[in-house]
Amino acid sequence: MPSTPVREYVRMNLIEIRDLNVAFSGQTVVRNLSLDVRPGECLALVGESGSGKSVTAHSILQLLPDAGTHTTGSVKYRGQELIGASAATLQKLRGNRIAMIFQEPMTSLNPLHSIEKQIGETLLLHKGLGGKAAQARILELLELVGIQKPQERLKAYPHQLSGGQRQRVMIAMALACEPELLIADEPTTALDVTVQRKILLLLKSLQQRLGMSLLLISHDLNLVRSIAQRVCVMRAGEIVEQADCEALFTAPRHPYSQLLLDAEPVGDAVCVDERETVLEVNDLSVQFPLGGGLFRRKRYLRAVDGISLSVQRGKTLGIVGESGSGKSTLGQAILRLLDSTGSIRFQGEALDPLNNQQMRPWRKQMQVVFQDPYGSLSPRMTVAQIISEGLEVHAPCSLAERDAQVIQVLKDVGLDPATRHRYPHEFSGGQRQRIAIARALVLKPALMLLDEPTSALDRTVQKQVVALLRELQDKYGLTYLFISHDLAVVRAMAHDMIVIKDGKVVEHGASHEVFDAPQHPYTRELLAAAHIPL
Repeated sequence: MPSTPVREYVRMNLIEIRDLNVAFSGQTVVRNLSLDVRPGECLALVGESGSGKSVTAHSILQLLPDAGTHTTGSVKYRGQELIGASAATLQKLRGNRIAMIFQEPMTSLNPLHSIEKQIGETLLLHKGLGGKAAQARILELLELVGIQKPQERLKAYPHQLSGGQRQRVMIAMALACEPELLIADEPTTALDVTVQRKILLLLKSLQQRLGMSLLLISHDLNLVRSIAQRVCVMRAGEIVEQADCEALFTAPRHPYSQLLLDAEPVGDAVCVDERETVLEVNDLSVQFPLGGGLFRRKRYLRAVDGISLSVQRGKTLGIVGESGSGKSTLGQAILRLLDSTGSIRFQGEALDPLNNQQMRPWRKQMQVVFQDPYGSLSPRMTVAQIISEGLEVHAPCSLAERDAQVIQVLKDVGLDPATRHRYPHEFSGGQRQRIAIARALVLKPALMLLDEPTSALDRTVQKQVVALLRELQDKYGLTYLFISHDLAVVRAMAHDMIVIKDGKVVEHGASHEVFDAPQHPYTRELLAAAHIPL
Protein backbone atom coordinates (compact mmCIF):
# COMPACT_ATOMS: atom_id res chain seq x y z
CA MET A 1 0.00 0.00 0.00
CA PRO A 2 1.51 3.40 -0.91
CA SER A 3 2.70 5.59 1.93
CA THR A 4 0.20 8.15 3.26
CA PRO A 5 0.96 11.22 5.40
CA VAL A 6 0.15 10.49 9.07
CA ARG A 7 -2.42 13.28 9.40
CA GLU A 8 -4.26 12.18 6.24
CA TYR A 9 -4.06 8.55 7.38
CA VAL A 10 -5.82 9.41 10.64
CA ARG A 11 -8.50 11.54 8.94
CA MET A 12 -9.38 9.14 6.14
CA ASN A 13 -12.30 6.74 6.47
CA LEU A 14 -11.37 3.39 7.90
CA ILE A 15 -13.88 1.55 5.69
CA GLU A 16 -15.44 2.87 2.49
CA ILE A 17 -18.18 0.85 0.79
CA ARG A 18 -19.45 2.10 -2.54
CA ASP A 19 -22.27 0.69 -4.71
CA LEU A 20 -22.03 -2.77 -3.14
CA ASN A 21 -24.26 -5.41 -4.70
CA VAL A 22 -24.35 -9.02 -3.47
CA ALA A 23 -26.40 -11.80 -5.05
CA PHE A 24 -26.75 -15.45 -4.05
CA SER A 25 -27.65 -17.78 -6.93
CA GLY A 26 -29.00 -14.84 -8.90
CA GLN A 27 -31.07 -13.37 -6.04
CA THR A 28 -29.85 -9.92 -4.97
CA VAL A 29 -29.65 -9.49 -1.19
CA VAL A 30 -27.66 -6.22 -1.01
CA ARG A 31 -28.37 -3.40 -3.49
CA ASN A 32 -26.26 -0.32 -4.30
CA LEU A 33 -25.10 0.02 -0.71
CA SER A 34 -22.69 2.80 0.24
CA LEU A 35 -21.44 3.66 3.73
CA ASP A 36 -18.32 4.78 5.61
CA VAL A 37 -16.88 3.72 8.95
CA ARG A 38 -14.78 6.50 10.47
CA PRO A 39 -11.81 6.02 12.80
CA GLY A 40 -12.82 5.69 16.45
CA GLU A 41 -16.60 5.81 15.90
CA CYS A 42 -19.40 3.35 16.56
CA LEU A 43 -21.62 2.90 13.52
CA ALA A 44 -24.79 0.84 13.95
CA LEU A 45 -26.32 -1.11 11.09
CA VAL A 46 -29.93 -1.90 12.01
CA GLY A 47 -32.83 -3.72 10.38
CA GLU A 48 -34.89 -6.88 10.59
CA SER A 49 -33.61 -10.37 9.86
CA GLY A 50 -33.00 -10.80 6.14
CA SER A 51 -32.38 -7.09 5.53
CA GLY A 52 -28.76 -7.72 4.51
CA LYS A 53 -26.94 -6.48 7.61
CA SER A 54 -24.76 -9.56 8.16
CA VAL A 55 -24.09 -9.98 4.43
CA THR A 56 -22.76 -6.42 4.38
CA ALA A 57 -20.49 -7.12 7.36
CA HIS A 58 -19.22 -10.36 5.86
CA SER A 59 -18.46 -8.49 2.63
CA ILE A 60 -15.96 -6.30 4.48
CA LEU A 61 -13.90 -9.34 5.45
CA GLN A 62 -14.75 -11.20 2.23
CA LEU A 63 -16.23 -14.09 4.21
CA LEU A 64 -19.10 -14.81 1.81
CA PRO A 65 -19.06 -18.25 0.14
CA ASP A 66 -17.45 -18.36 -3.31
CA ALA A 67 -19.98 -20.77 -4.81
CA GLY A 68 -23.11 -19.05 -6.10
CA THR A 69 -22.11 -15.58 -4.81
CA HIS A 70 -21.76 -12.61 -7.15
CA THR A 71 -20.36 -9.38 -5.70
CA THR A 72 -19.85 -6.03 -7.42
CA GLY A 73 -18.89 -2.58 -6.18
CA SER A 74 -16.08 -1.54 -3.88
CA VAL A 75 -15.08 -2.25 -0.27
CA LYS A 76 -11.92 -0.41 0.81
CA TYR A 77 -9.93 -0.56 4.03
CA ARG A 78 -7.65 2.48 4.42
CA GLY A 79 -7.94 2.97 0.67
CA GLN A 80 -7.03 -0.65 -0.13
CA GLU A 81 -9.57 -2.57 -2.22
CA LEU A 82 -10.75 -5.78 -0.55
CA ILE A 83 -13.06 -7.15 -3.25
CA GLY A 84 -10.86 -9.42 -5.31
CA ALA A 85 -7.92 -9.09 -2.89
CA SER A 86 -5.53 -12.03 -2.61
CA ALA A 87 -5.91 -14.66 0.12
CA ALA A 88 -2.60 -13.52 1.66
CA THR A 89 -3.79 -9.90 1.87
CA LEU A 90 -7.08 -10.91 3.49
CA GLN A 91 -5.36 -13.21 5.97
CA LYS A 92 -3.22 -10.29 7.19
CA LEU A 93 -6.36 -8.23 7.82
CA ARG A 94 -8.74 -10.84 9.27
CA GLY A 95 -8.44 -11.04 13.03
CA ASN A 96 -5.53 -8.63 12.92
CA ARG A 97 -6.68 -5.20 11.65
CA ILE A 98 -10.38 -6.13 11.34
CA ALA A 99 -11.97 -8.59 13.79
CA MET A 100 -15.49 -9.93 14.18
CA ILE A 101 -17.64 -11.34 16.97
CA PHE A 102 -20.75 -13.32 16.16
CA GLN A 103 -24.27 -13.67 17.53
CA GLU A 104 -24.00 -17.20 18.94
CA PRO A 105 -20.62 -17.86 20.57
CA MET A 106 -21.42 -21.53 21.21
CA THR A 107 -21.40 -22.21 17.47
CA SER A 108 -18.42 -19.92 16.84
CA LEU A 109 -16.11 -21.44 19.44
CA ASN A 110 -14.56 -24.86 18.88
CA PRO A 111 -16.11 -27.27 21.43
CA LEU A 112 -13.00 -29.50 21.33
CA HIS A 113 -10.46 -26.80 22.20
CA SER A 114 -9.81 -25.04 25.50
CA ILE A 115 -10.23 -21.28 25.82
CA GLU A 116 -6.45 -20.87 26.07
CA LYS A 117 -5.84 -22.76 22.82
CA GLN A 118 -8.49 -20.85 20.87
CA ILE A 119 -7.22 -17.40 21.83
CA GLY A 120 -3.64 -18.61 21.48
CA GLU A 121 -4.19 -19.60 17.83
CA THR A 122 -4.91 -15.96 16.92
CA LEU A 123 -1.81 -14.73 18.76
CA LEU A 124 0.39 -17.36 17.12
CA LEU A 125 -0.92 -16.69 13.61
CA HIS A 126 -0.72 -12.90 13.64
CA LYS A 127 1.82 -12.07 16.36
CA GLY A 128 4.02 -15.16 16.46
CA LEU A 129 3.43 -15.43 20.21
CA GLY A 130 3.64 -18.81 21.93
CA GLY A 131 4.45 -20.40 25.26
CA LYS A 132 4.52 -18.21 28.38
CA ALA A 133 4.34 -14.96 26.40
CA ALA A 134 1.11 -16.08 24.77
CA GLN A 135 -0.35 -17.27 28.08
CA ALA A 136 0.46 -13.94 29.72
CA ARG A 137 -1.28 -12.09 26.87
CA ILE A 138 -4.32 -14.42 27.08
CA LEU A 139 -4.66 -13.75 30.81
CA GLU A 140 -4.38 -10.02 30.11
CA LEU A 141 -7.14 -10.25 27.51
CA LEU A 142 -9.44 -12.29 29.77
CA GLU A 143 -8.98 -9.72 32.53
CA LEU A 144 -9.65 -6.93 30.02
CA VAL A 145 -13.06 -8.39 29.09
CA GLY A 146 -14.02 -9.02 32.71
CA ILE A 147 -13.62 -12.80 33.06
CA GLN A 148 -13.42 -13.59 36.77
CA LYS A 149 -10.45 -15.71 37.90
CA PRO A 150 -8.98 -15.95 34.38
CA GLN A 151 -6.23 -18.39 35.43
CA GLU A 152 -8.92 -20.96 36.28
CA ARG A 153 -10.64 -20.46 32.90
CA LEU A 154 -7.63 -21.16 30.68
CA LYS A 155 -8.27 -24.90 30.50
CA ALA A 156 -12.07 -24.55 30.38
CA TYR A 157 -14.09 -25.57 27.31
CA PRO A 158 -16.95 -23.49 25.85
CA HIS A 159 -19.69 -25.71 27.31
CA GLN A 160 -18.30 -25.05 30.80
CA LEU A 161 -18.96 -21.31 30.52
CA SER A 162 -22.17 -19.30 30.69
CA GLY A 163 -23.53 -17.46 27.65
CA GLY A 164 -22.13 -14.15 28.87
CA GLN A 165 -18.73 -15.68 29.59
CA ARG A 166 -18.59 -17.26 26.12
CA GLN A 167 -19.36 -13.92 24.51
CA ARG A 168 -16.59 -12.30 26.58
CA VAL A 169 -14.18 -14.96 25.34
CA MET A 170 -15.22 -14.17 21.76
CA ILE A 171 -14.51 -10.49 22.41
CA ALA A 172 -11.12 -11.38 23.92
CA MET A 173 -10.25 -13.37 20.78
CA ALA A 174 -11.31 -10.46 18.58
CA LEU A 175 -9.22 -7.98 20.58
CA ALA A 176 -6.13 -10.19 20.73
CA CYS A 177 -4.33 -8.28 17.93
CA GLU A 178 -5.73 -4.85 18.85
CA PRO A 179 -7.78 -4.38 15.64
CA GLU A 180 -8.71 -1.00 14.23
CA LEU A 181 -12.23 -2.20 13.49
CA LEU A 182 -14.38 -4.58 15.53
CA ILE A 183 -17.51 -5.88 13.79
CA ALA A 184 -20.09 -7.03 16.35
CA ASP A 185 -22.85 -9.06 14.64
CA GLU A 186 -25.86 -9.20 17.02
CA PRO A 187 -23.47 -9.69 19.97
CA THR A 188 -26.16 -9.65 22.69
CA THR A 189 -29.29 -11.14 21.06
CA ALA A 190 -29.00 -14.54 22.75
CA LEU A 191 -28.23 -13.07 26.20
CA ASP A 192 -30.31 -12.02 29.21
CA VAL A 193 -31.00 -8.32 29.69
CA THR A 194 -28.55 -7.96 32.59
CA VAL A 195 -25.82 -9.74 30.62
CA GLN A 196 -26.68 -7.66 27.53
CA ARG A 197 -26.09 -4.51 29.50
CA LYS A 198 -22.74 -5.74 30.83
CA ILE A 199 -21.55 -6.74 27.32
CA LEU A 200 -22.59 -3.35 25.90
CA LEU A 201 -20.82 -1.52 28.73
CA LEU A 202 -17.76 -3.63 28.00
CA LEU A 203 -17.83 -2.88 24.26
CA LYS A 204 -18.33 0.82 24.87
CA SER A 205 -15.47 1.06 27.38
CA LEU A 206 -13.12 -1.01 25.18
CA GLN A 207 -13.88 1.13 22.15
CA GLN A 208 -13.06 4.28 24.08
CA ARG A 209 -10.01 2.81 25.81
CA LEU A 210 -8.48 1.29 22.68
CA GLY A 211 -9.64 3.98 20.24
CA MET A 212 -10.98 1.40 17.80
CA SER A 213 -13.96 1.66 15.46
CA LEU A 214 -17.03 -0.46 16.13
CA LEU A 215 -19.56 -1.64 13.54
CA LEU A 216 -22.55 -2.83 15.58
CA ILE A 217 -25.15 -4.94 13.78
CA SER A 218 -28.47 -5.25 15.57
CA HIS A 219 -32.24 -5.31 15.22
CA ASP A 220 -32.68 -3.88 18.74
CA LEU A 221 -32.78 -0.09 18.56
CA ASN A 222 -32.88 0.19 22.34
CA LEU A 223 -29.35 -1.23 22.45
CA VAL A 224 -28.15 0.87 19.53
CA ARG A 225 -29.18 4.16 21.09
CA SER A 226 -26.98 3.54 24.12
CA ILE A 227 -23.71 3.07 22.23
CA ALA A 228 -23.74 4.29 18.59
CA GLN A 229 -22.76 7.69 17.19
CA ARG A 230 -24.32 7.07 13.75
CA VAL A 231 -27.00 4.69 12.49
CA CYS A 232 -27.69 3.17 9.06
CA VAL A 233 -31.15 1.61 8.68
CA MET A 234 -31.38 -1.30 6.22
CA ARG A 235 -34.41 -2.80 4.57
CA ALA A 236 -34.50 -5.45 1.84
CA GLY A 237 -30.80 -5.02 1.10
CA GLU A 238 -30.82 -1.22 0.87
CA ILE A 239 -29.94 1.58 3.27
CA VAL A 240 -33.12 3.63 3.61
CA GLU A 241 -31.80 6.15 6.15
CA GLN A 242 -28.46 7.32 7.57
CA ALA A 243 -28.32 9.76 10.47
CA ASP A 244 -26.63 10.67 13.71
CA CYS A 245 -28.00 8.47 16.47
CA GLU A 246 -30.00 11.07 18.41
CA ALA A 247 -31.37 12.62 15.21
CA LEU A 248 -32.68 9.23 14.09
CA PHE A 249 -34.36 8.53 17.41
CA THR A 250 -35.89 11.98 17.85
CA ALA A 251 -36.92 12.64 14.22
CA PRO A 252 -36.76 9.55 11.97
CA ARG A 253 -37.46 10.48 8.33
CA HIS A 254 -38.16 7.14 6.66
CA PRO A 255 -41.42 5.25 7.41
CA TYR A 256 -39.45 2.03 7.99
CA SER A 257 -37.27 3.73 10.63
CA GLN A 258 -40.46 4.91 12.31
CA LEU A 259 -41.82 1.36 12.16
CA LEU A 260 -38.72 -0.04 13.89
CA LEU A 261 -38.86 2.61 16.60
CA ASP A 262 -42.55 1.81 17.17
CA ALA A 263 -41.95 -1.94 17.35
CA GLU A 264 -41.82 -2.26 21.16
CA PRO A 265 -44.64 -4.59 22.35
CA VAL A 266 -47.27 -2.41 23.99
CA GLY A 267 -50.75 -2.72 25.40
CA ASP A 268 -52.28 -4.35 28.44
CA ALA A 269 -53.14 -7.91 29.35
CA VAL A 270 -56.52 -9.20 28.14
CA CYS A 271 -59.38 -8.12 30.42
CA VAL A 272 -60.65 -11.15 32.38
CA ASP A 273 -63.40 -11.50 35.00
CA GLU A 274 -62.86 -15.24 35.57
CA ARG A 275 -62.09 -16.25 39.18
CA GLU A 276 -61.76 -20.03 38.75
CA THR A 277 -58.27 -21.37 39.49
CA VAL A 278 -56.99 -23.60 36.68
CA LEU A 279 -53.52 -24.36 38.04
CA GLU A 280 -52.28 -24.49 41.61
CA VAL A 281 -48.71 -25.42 42.51
CA ASN A 282 -47.41 -25.78 46.07
CA ASP A 283 -43.82 -26.20 47.27
CA LEU A 284 -42.58 -27.54 43.92
CA SER A 285 -38.91 -28.58 43.81
CA VAL A 286 -36.69 -30.11 41.13
CA GLN A 287 -33.13 -31.29 41.66
CA PHE A 288 -30.49 -32.73 39.34
CA PRO A 289 -27.57 -34.99 40.40
CA LEU A 290 -24.11 -33.44 40.09
CA GLY A 291 -22.11 -36.65 40.47
CA GLY A 292 -20.75 -38.77 43.27
CA GLY A 293 -21.21 -42.43 44.08
CA LEU A 294 -19.15 -45.25 45.63
CA PHE A 295 -17.06 -43.47 48.25
CA ARG A 296 -18.25 -39.97 47.51
CA ARG A 297 -21.49 -38.51 48.71
CA LYS A 298 -23.93 -37.66 45.93
CA ARG A 299 -24.46 -33.93 45.35
CA TYR A 300 -27.53 -32.30 43.83
CA LEU A 301 -28.38 -29.01 42.17
CA ARG A 302 -31.76 -27.70 43.30
CA ALA A 303 -32.93 -26.01 40.10
CA VAL A 304 -36.42 -25.26 41.45
CA ASP A 305 -36.63 -24.68 45.18
CA GLY A 306 -40.05 -24.74 46.85
CA ILE A 307 -42.04 -22.63 44.37
CA SER A 308 -45.78 -22.04 44.83
CA LEU A 309 -48.10 -20.30 42.38
CA SER A 310 -51.67 -20.24 41.07
CA VAL A 311 -53.25 -19.12 37.79
CA GLN A 312 -56.88 -18.23 37.10
CA ARG A 313 -58.69 -19.25 33.91
CA GLY A 314 -58.07 -16.90 30.99
CA LYS A 315 -55.15 -15.14 32.68
CA THR A 316 -51.42 -14.97 31.96
CA LEU A 317 -48.79 -15.58 34.61
CA GLY A 318 -45.42 -14.13 33.62
CA ILE A 319 -42.40 -16.12 34.84
CA VAL A 320 -39.34 -13.87 34.73
CA GLY A 321 -35.64 -14.44 35.41
CA GLU A 322 -32.24 -14.84 33.81
CA SER A 323 -30.99 -17.96 32.03
CA GLY A 324 -30.28 -20.64 34.60
CA SER A 325 -32.73 -19.21 37.12
CA GLY A 326 -35.06 -22.22 36.82
CA LYS A 327 -37.87 -20.78 34.65
CA SER A 328 -37.97 -23.48 31.99
CA THR A 329 -37.35 -26.24 34.54
CA LEU A 330 -40.37 -24.99 36.50
CA GLY A 331 -42.53 -25.04 33.36
CA GLN A 332 -41.46 -28.55 32.41
CA ALA A 333 -42.08 -29.79 35.97
CA ILE A 334 -45.60 -28.32 35.95
CA LEU A 335 -46.33 -30.23 32.73
CA ARG A 336 -44.90 -33.36 34.39
CA LEU A 337 -42.06 -33.59 31.87
CA LEU A 338 -39.54 -33.63 34.74
CA ASP A 339 -39.60 -35.46 38.07
CA SER A 340 -40.40 -33.17 40.97
CA THR A 341 -41.64 -33.04 44.54
CA GLY A 342 -44.56 -30.94 45.74
CA SER A 343 -48.19 -30.57 44.72
CA ILE A 344 -49.58 -29.82 41.22
CA ARG A 345 -53.34 -29.42 40.84
CA PHE A 346 -54.79 -28.79 37.39
CA GLN A 347 -58.51 -28.13 36.95
CA GLY A 348 -59.06 -29.45 40.47
CA GLU A 349 -57.21 -32.76 39.90
CA ALA A 350 -53.89 -33.73 41.52
CA LEU A 351 -51.34 -34.48 38.80
CA ASP A 352 -48.27 -35.15 40.94
CA PRO A 353 -49.23 -38.77 41.86
CA LEU A 354 -49.88 -39.77 38.21
CA ASN A 355 -47.49 -41.89 36.14
CA ASN A 356 -46.81 -41.32 32.43
CA GLN A 357 -49.70 -43.51 31.31
CA GLN A 358 -52.14 -41.79 33.66
CA MET A 359 -50.90 -38.36 32.50
CA ARG A 360 -51.61 -39.03 28.83
CA PRO A 361 -55.29 -37.87 28.86
CA TRP A 362 -54.15 -34.59 30.45
CA ARG A 363 -51.57 -33.86 27.75
CA LYS A 364 -54.31 -32.62 25.43
CA GLN A 365 -55.22 -29.94 27.97
CA MET A 366 -51.63 -28.77 28.56
CA GLN A 367 -49.70 -27.67 25.48
CA VAL A 368 -46.35 -25.92 24.98
CA VAL A 369 -44.77 -23.46 22.51
CA PHE A 370 -40.97 -23.38 22.53
CA GLN A 371 -38.40 -20.62 22.01
CA ASP A 372 -36.94 -21.78 18.69
CA PRO A 373 -39.67 -22.74 16.20
CA TYR A 374 -37.12 -23.97 13.67
CA GLY A 375 -35.71 -26.46 16.18
CA SER A 376 -39.12 -27.60 17.48
CA LEU A 377 -40.75 -28.23 14.08
CA SER A 378 -39.80 -31.36 12.15
CA PRO A 379 -38.14 -30.38 8.84
CA ARG A 380 -39.41 -33.62 7.25
CA MET A 381 -43.09 -32.94 7.89
CA THR A 382 -45.44 -30.53 6.15
CA VAL A 383 -47.26 -27.88 8.14
CA ALA A 384 -50.48 -29.89 7.91
CA GLN A 385 -48.73 -33.00 9.27
CA ILE A 386 -47.10 -31.02 12.10
CA ILE A 387 -50.37 -29.46 13.24
CA SER A 388 -52.49 -32.59 12.87
CA GLU A 389 -50.04 -34.88 14.69
CA GLY A 390 -51.62 -34.06 18.06
CA LEU A 391 -55.10 -34.68 16.69
CA GLU A 392 -54.10 -38.17 15.56
CA VAL A 393 -52.95 -39.00 19.09
CA HIS A 394 -55.47 -37.19 21.30
CA ALA A 395 -58.56 -36.60 19.14
CA PRO A 396 -58.79 -39.16 16.31
CA CYS A 397 -61.16 -38.16 13.52
CA SER A 398 -61.61 -38.57 9.77
CA LEU A 399 -59.07 -37.16 7.33
CA ALA A 400 -61.57 -34.54 6.12
CA GLU A 401 -62.37 -33.42 9.69
CA ARG A 402 -58.67 -33.26 10.54
CA ASP A 403 -57.95 -31.15 7.46
CA ALA A 404 -60.84 -28.82 8.33
CA GLN A 405 -59.43 -28.28 11.82
CA VAL A 406 -55.95 -27.57 10.40
CA ILE A 407 -57.43 -25.00 8.00
CA GLN A 408 -59.35 -23.30 10.82
CA VAL A 409 -56.40 -23.08 13.18
CA LEU A 410 -54.16 -21.66 10.42
CA LYS A 411 -56.76 -18.95 9.89
CA ASP A 412 -56.77 -18.34 13.65
CA VAL A 413 -53.02 -17.68 13.68
CA GLY A 414 -53.10 -15.51 10.57
CA LEU A 415 -51.59 -17.91 8.01
CA ASP A 416 -52.92 -18.82 4.58
CA PRO A 417 -54.38 -22.37 4.76
CA ALA A 418 -53.11 -22.94 1.21
CA THR A 419 -49.56 -23.06 2.63
CA ARG A 420 -50.31 -26.11 4.79
CA HIS A 421 -48.57 -28.46 2.35
CA ARG A 422 -45.26 -26.60 2.58
CA TYR A 423 -42.33 -27.37 4.91
CA PRO A 424 -41.03 -25.25 7.84
CA HIS A 425 -37.92 -24.03 5.99
CA GLU A 426 -40.18 -22.27 3.48
CA PHE A 427 -41.45 -19.85 6.16
CA SER A 428 -39.96 -16.89 8.03
CA GLY A 429 -39.16 -17.06 11.75
CA GLY A 430 -42.39 -15.28 12.70
CA GLN A 431 -44.45 -17.56 10.46
CA ARG A 432 -42.80 -20.66 11.96
CA GLN A 433 -43.72 -19.46 15.43
CA ARG A 434 -47.32 -19.04 14.28
CA ILE A 435 -47.21 -22.66 13.07
CA ALA A 436 -45.93 -23.74 16.50
CA ILE A 437 -48.78 -21.82 18.16
CA ALA A 438 -51.27 -23.47 15.76
CA ARG A 439 -49.92 -26.91 16.67
CA ALA A 440 -50.63 -26.23 20.35
CA LEU A 441 -53.94 -24.45 19.72
CA VAL A 442 -55.54 -27.13 17.53
CA LEU A 443 -56.15 -29.35 20.58
CA LYS A 444 -58.08 -26.52 22.32
CA PRO A 445 -56.00 -26.75 25.52
CA ALA A 446 -56.96 -25.15 28.81
CA LEU A 447 -53.33 -24.22 29.56
CA MET A 448 -50.47 -23.19 27.25
CA LEU A 449 -46.86 -22.97 28.38
CA LEU A 450 -45.09 -20.31 26.28
CA ASP A 451 -41.34 -20.78 26.83
CA GLU A 452 -39.55 -17.68 25.48
CA PRO A 453 -41.83 -17.71 22.38
CA THR A 454 -40.63 -14.34 21.05
CA SER A 455 -36.96 -14.09 22.05
CA ALA A 456 -35.66 -15.46 18.72
CA LEU A 457 -37.73 -12.96 16.69
CA ASP A 458 -37.23 -9.39 15.46
CA ARG A 459 -38.94 -6.66 17.48
CA THR A 460 -41.52 -5.98 14.75
CA VAL A 461 -42.38 -9.70 14.58
CA GLN A 462 -42.45 -9.93 18.39
CA LYS A 463 -45.09 -7.22 18.45
CA GLN A 464 -47.20 -9.16 15.93
CA VAL A 465 -46.89 -12.46 17.86
CA VAL A 466 -47.77 -10.78 21.18
CA ALA A 467 -50.87 -9.23 19.55
CA LEU A 468 -51.79 -12.67 18.15
CA LEU A 469 -51.41 -14.38 21.54
CA ARG A 470 -53.61 -11.77 23.21
CA GLU A 471 -56.24 -12.11 20.46
CA LEU A 472 -56.31 -15.93 20.82
CA GLN A 473 -56.50 -15.67 24.60
CA ASP A 474 -59.48 -13.33 24.36
CA LYS A 475 -61.21 -15.50 21.74
CA TYR A 476 -60.75 -18.91 23.39
CA GLY A 477 -60.29 -18.05 27.07
CA LEU A 478 -56.75 -19.52 27.10
CA THR A 479 -54.61 -19.60 30.23
CA TYR A 480 -50.92 -18.87 29.68
CA LEU A 481 -47.73 -19.54 31.59
CA PHE A 482 -45.44 -17.03 29.86
CA ILE A 483 -41.72 -17.64 30.46
CA SER A 484 -39.43 -14.82 29.39
CA HIS A 485 -36.48 -12.61 30.27
CA ASP A 486 -37.89 -9.85 28.01
CA LEU A 487 -39.73 -7.55 30.39
CA ALA A 488 -41.32 -5.44 27.63
CA VAL A 489 -43.08 -8.52 26.29
CA VAL A 490 -44.11 -9.69 29.78
CA ARG A 491 -45.55 -6.27 30.57
CA ALA A 492 -47.71 -6.41 27.44
CA MET A 493 -48.95 -9.95 28.17
CA ALA A 494 -49.11 -10.81 31.87
CA HIS A 495 -51.80 -10.19 34.47
CA ASP A 496 -49.58 -11.46 37.28
CA MET A 497 -45.88 -12.32 37.44
CA ILE A 498 -43.29 -14.06 39.53
CA VAL A 499 -39.56 -13.26 39.47
CA ILE A 500 -37.23 -16.23 39.92
CA LYS A 501 -33.58 -16.18 40.97
CA ASP A 502 -31.53 -19.31 41.66
CA GLY A 503 -34.65 -21.49 41.67
CA LYS A 504 -36.60 -19.39 44.18
CA VAL A 505 -39.37 -16.82 43.82
CA VAL A 506 -37.99 -13.48 45.03
CA GLU A 507 -41.01 -11.38 44.05
CA HIS A 508 -44.60 -11.96 42.95
CA GLY A 509 -47.77 -9.96 42.44
CA ALA A 510 -49.89 -8.19 39.86
CA SER A 511 -47.61 -7.31 36.95
CA HIS A 512 -48.42 -3.57 36.99
CA GLU A 513 -47.50 -3.44 40.69
CA VAL A 514 -44.21 -5.26 40.16
CA PHE A 515 -43.28 -2.97 37.25
CA ASP A 516 -44.35 0.23 38.99
CA ALA A 517 -42.95 -0.53 42.46
CA PRO A 518 -40.50 -3.48 42.47
CA GLN A 519 -39.59 -4.57 46.00
CA HIS A 520 -36.62 -6.89 45.52
CA PRO A 521 -33.16 -5.59 44.43
CA TYR A 522 -32.94 -8.32 41.76
CA THR A 523 -36.24 -7.20 40.20
CA ARG A 524 -34.99 -3.60 40.18
CA GLU A 525 -31.77 -4.78 38.50
CA LEU A 526 -33.75 -6.58 35.78
CA LEU A 527 -35.94 -3.53 35.15
CA ALA A 528 -32.92 -1.21 34.97
CA ALA A 529 -31.15 -3.54 32.55
CA ALA A 530 -34.23 -3.78 30.32
CA HIS A 531 -33.93 -0.08 29.52
CA ILE A 532 -30.15 -0.38 28.97
CA PRO A 533 -29.20 3.06 30.36
CA LEU A 534 -25.39 3.13 29.91
